[in-house]
Amino acid sequence: MNVIQYLEQNSSLVTLLKEQNKASLIGISSIEQQAILEAFNGELNTESQIWN
Repeated sequence: MNVIQYLEQNSSLVTLLKEQNKASLIGISSIEQQAILEAFNGELNTESQIWN
């Protein structure tokens, strides 16, 4: 199971990750963790011409 799937099934952990210093993802860099949180916040730019 990958990290995204795990967090989808355990949404309370996403909340803790959003609140700084309440939780962290072991083995995931801070940049990767930020990208994961942005994905859950819906901040990804899916309007890019690459995806269309």
